[in-house]
Amino acid sequence: MTRRTRTASHWGSYWVTTDGGEVTAVDPVTEDPSPSPIGDNFRGTLRGRTRIARPAVRQGWLRDGPGAPGRGSDPYVEVSWERATALIAAEIDRVRTAHGNSAIYGSSYGWGSAGRFHHAQSQLHRFLNTVGGYTRSVTNYSFAAEAVLLPHVIGDRDWLVQRAPRWSQVETDGQHVLAFGGLPRSTAQVNSGGVGAHVSTDWQVRCARAGVQFTLVAPSRADSSPDLGAQWLPARPGTDVALMLGLCHELLVTGRYDRDFLQRCCVGFEQVRAYLLGEQDGVAKTAAWAAGICDLPEASIKEVADRVATLRTLVTVTWSMQRQQHGEMSYWAAITLAAMSGSMGRPGGGFSPGVSSMHSAHVYRTVSALAALPQGQNPVPDFIPVARLNDMLLHPGAEFDFDGGRYRYPDIRLVYWAGGNPFHHHQDLNTLLRAWQSPETVIVHEPYWNAMAKHADIVIPVATALEREDIAFGAGDRWVSYCEPAADPPPGIGTDYVVFAEISALLGVEEEFTEGRDAATWVRELYRRSIDRCADLGVHLPPWQDFSSAGAVELPLDWDEPVAFSELRADPAAHPLATPSGKVELYSATIAGFGYDDCPGQATWLEPAEWLGADPIGPYRLHLLSPQPAGKLHSQLDHGQESRRHKIHSRTAVEMNPQDAHERRLSEGDVVEVYNDRGRCLAGVRLNPDLRPGVAQLPTGSWYDPLEPGRIGTLDKHGHANLLTSDRPTSRLAQGPTAHTCLVEVRRWEVPVPEVTAHEPPVLRQEEA
Repeated sequence: MTRRTRTASHWGSYWVTTDGGEVTAVDPVTEDPSPSPIGDNFRGTLRGRTRIARPAVRQGWLRDGPGAPGRGSDPYVEVSWERATALIAAEIDRVRTAHGNSAIYGSSYGWGSAGRFHHAQSQLHRFLNTVGGYTRSVTNYSFAAEAVLLPHVIGDRDWLVQRAPRWSQVETDGQHVLAFGGLPRSTAQVNSGGVGAHVSTDWQVRCARAGVQFTLVAPSRADSSPDLGAQWLPARPGTDVALMLGLCHELLVTGRYDRDFLQRCCVGFEQVRAYLLGEQDGVAKTAAWAAGICDLPEASIKEVADRVATLRTLVTVTWSMQRQQHGEMSYWAAITLAAMSGSMGRPGGGFSPGVSSMHSAHVYRTVSALAALPQGQNPVPDFIPVARLNDMLLHPGAEFDFDGGRYRYPDIRLVYWAGGNPFHHHQDLNTLLRAWQSPETVIVHEPYWNAMAKHADIVIPVATALEREDIAFGAGDRWVSYCEPAADPPPGIGTDYVVFAEISALLGVEEEFTEGRDAATWVRELYRRSIDRCADLGVHLPPWQDFSSAGAVELPLDWDEPVAFSELRADPAAHPLATPSGKVELYSATIAGFGYDDCPGQATWLEPAEWLGADPIGPYRLHLLSPQPAGKLHSQLDHGQESRRHKIHSRTAVEMNPQDAHERRLSEGDVVEVYNDRGRCLAGVRLNPDLRPGVAQLPTGSWYDPLEPGRIGTLDKHGHANLLTSDRPTSRLAQGPTAHTCLVEVRRWEVPVPEVTAHEPPVLRQEEA
């Protein structure tokens, strides 16, 4: 039977054609002027060997019980649904009774579906809260440093995101965009909650055609649209803070800085001034000083400083900039530069975080127009910063710092994961593999046999986003979309909601979890609540029948609010920020009072543990960056057609400058080993003359594919970047991830190349009667 239905995803809205339960065609909706090709990953992925067909339990765990060794190498035994849900219910009850609910770590990374109801993170947290709570994670892998730092510096991160200049304002009022980390198109094609129409890059091009100048500070010239005509400054990775400080010094010593804004609207410029002039450490942060650290011409830095001083400038910093050691400093230094520039609080200028880090950042009004599934209250106080997963599992009871507080890691006995994939997201995978042996039980919901499923004890197959009904809306987007099922799930497979409802019934809390509603009733109830929510925003949503028939509704969410810091500039007393001083805190006495040696009280250049300016540099002479992949979102649908199109010899492509490849006697298409002390993987060489020499780029998202499953330190056959990245934190303030502080080497793989088996299922056995 052939179906053609409309659906929404994190990478766009599409018309999906299925035949016999499999996707045969994917066509973008007509409203999308620049659709993402990631939609092609849907084709051919609903059936096949990679799909999990039945609940499965790791053989050693099933035979010997919780804590049995063999996770990651054991075969799996397929069991009935009744057996699987009974095992899960019994294990939850055992752990909460013997160790308390803090011994349950409930995690999900939220990108599993664009739908508001079938949102795996909400489903998991709601379920665990009904059974007594769980240890949770805070912050995220995307912008952990920003999330913790900005409340200290500007008071309210959400306020800044909502009020930062939009591209429409930059087009009419801006003159210069200084983009640290670039304006990457790969991340601008995705958006949490969905994208109705891809317009972000088009807006940037409109700005360039209106005469706005662009300066790109990034390791690759391709980190922006070529139509922008940007000046490219390929600074050494990890040195952007030094460049920002060099620009600040140049504004200071030439007298071209905004004394009025700094005096009336900021605190701490006296400390900043002293630091820039070298009065604190004897080192003036001159353009020449910055040039030596960044490996850039001094003249180029002074040229950019002149542009900042004379043109209405928007300073942007991608989320990737903070995913490095001392990542908090990149945002603090950028705010300091913007405050000195004269553009802060003026139309089209100032500071804007995360531009192009997702599609809808700073395109439309950023509001949550749709209701979400209530998660309930978690009575367990224990938490960890999400990037400290390894530390929690390896060191239960140890203390850790976070945002001025001192906390203790709980003793986790049970990990329950639905949505997300730590074997993609987390850094230093070999350490994760050691840590992953610590819990007594790992339960996972997954549609596919990825590495997460292959390292679980109980694996529950669930329906994909194309096999369930939902509504979608991405904050910062304008489109509310109806997601009509494109196919039925394989026989016997249900949604996360159905699975949790069944386990809830076994634990005696079904009514509390479901509130007497099935999934279809919940979707319509969330839409009803969304009508009320939109009415409060002055926006009209049509009745359900009209909405579901139309497939999508465009909301009038044009941006019409005062630009960030404009009211502060006009009257600091009447419009204070939510900081202790009510002003921009270029120096924070609060953070300084924490006493963190890795995060002082103002924007400071701190040398990273791994960078190309180290003396001596050591055996690893390439700085590895692990950007988001162009052919998929994170690791989702790695086996899809668009994802495979970007691979070389079925492996992730590592981009290298031709000069670096020549020095290592490598050519386009060669299979190479990328390695350091933390791990090693195979990849295919792709030459990129627009990549700074000394830098290699290996995108994330390839499913972990060990040569020897279960053996820590073994070769990954597929190109998994996080075998190489470091798990050190940004600092004790935010405890964020630091994937981009990483040095590696690359050499030709001289022996026969092993077959990629990442998309193959493990050994499966049938349960004995």
